Amino acid sequence: MTNHDQRSAATRRTVLCGAALAALGLTTAACGGDSDGGGSGSGSGDSSSGPDKQVDLGAADAVPVGGAKAYTEQKVLVSQPEKGQFKAFSGVCTHQGAAIDRAEKGEFVCPLHGSRFHTDTGKVAKGPATAPLPKVPVKVKNGKLLAGPAEE
Repeated sequence: MTNHDQRSAATRRTVLCGAALAALGLTTAACGGDSDGGGSGSGSGDSSSGPDKQVDLGAADAVPVGGAKAYTEQKVLVSQPEKGQFKAFSGVCTHQGAAIDRAEKGEFVCPLHGSRFHTDTGKVAKGPATAPLPKVPVKVKNGKLLAGPAEE
């Protein structure tokens, strides 16, 4: 192999390695946030603390008394511990930013690593998450649930 061939091989190898590392970095960034609770956004914004503007979740009676519901598209979780008392939380897991997709047995469950959060407080019931889910303002207006900051 000549000097020129060795330089070309090294250049191709460098380019391929660089491309592989860049793809790995993009894949990692797309998979979620950091372990400190950052992550991809929710609702209509990019904040892990919930939607940045008010979103209509539909009929309030879709959330059972003593139960909870995950609104995965809006990334909002809502519980109704007592009749007419609604609590809402960000639907973005504080571990790695995955969308929480269900509620069962009084807990919101993250499908990625199994973190569980109490539906009435948003506090961690089971890790690996260590931070609670951020609260989201919620109200009922004309029988519909509205979550997120009030519109001005």
